[in-house]
Amino acid sequence: MAKNTCSNLELPNKLLEGIATFGSDSVLDAVRSRGLAEILDENDELSKFRQDFLFPKVNTAPKFAVKSHGEETIYLCGNSLGLQPKRTREYVQEELDKWAECGVEGHFTKIRPWVTIDELCVNTMAKIVGAKPIEVAIMNSLTVNLHLMMTTFYRPNAQRFKIIIEGKAFPSDVIAVESQIREKGFNPDDALVKIATREGENNLRTEDIIEAIREHRDNLALVLLGI
Repeated sequence: MAKNTCSNLELPNKLLEGIATFGSDSVLDAVRSRGLAEILDENDELSKFRQDFLFPKVNTAPKFAVKSHGEETIYLCGNSLGLQPKRTREYVQEELDKWAECGVEGHFTKIRPWVTIDELCVNTMAKIVGAKPIEVAIMNSLTVNLHLMMTTFYRPNAQRFKIIIEGKAFPSDVIAVESQIREKGFNPDDALVKIATREGENNLRTEDIIEAIREHRDNLALVLLGI
């Protein structure tokens, strides 16, 4: 079977033009088709990096069992925890060895001095976010960044002070949200609205989120969902 190849600029246009030729009833079938997926895979410049990651096996990650026992899982959870790069152990061991050999001097010695380690990522991150290196900083943890964002976007008043979050949010997220509510002079018991999943289900339903927003719309200041 001949490989379907297009230039980087041609591919999106050809796909859109091809899908547009289908009747409206067939558009979803075209988008979901195996053929379209194969074309996208064949023309994906990043596909070569797949070999650099470790994929859980069905027998070691039974929750993601989608193939035969022992085969690689189809992993679509990179938004939560990405796959482990094969060189992770090597890099981590290098830092542990430096810690053992140099102690506090590891901040200033050998490759990747800790005191400037964030600078090693700046140029690459600038390309990812579409900014200039001088505009990018690698810093903080998720919880710290959540505090910074809420300091900017959570501006409650006597009328609008409530925050909606998912019922099974990370504990650190809940603590951060509660501390922001208290810092603004409100009580989490009154201001924090947690949306629970339905019995026997793992994910929130869109209609339940919309209903919660509708119910608290007069007092709602912020919707913060990590789903």
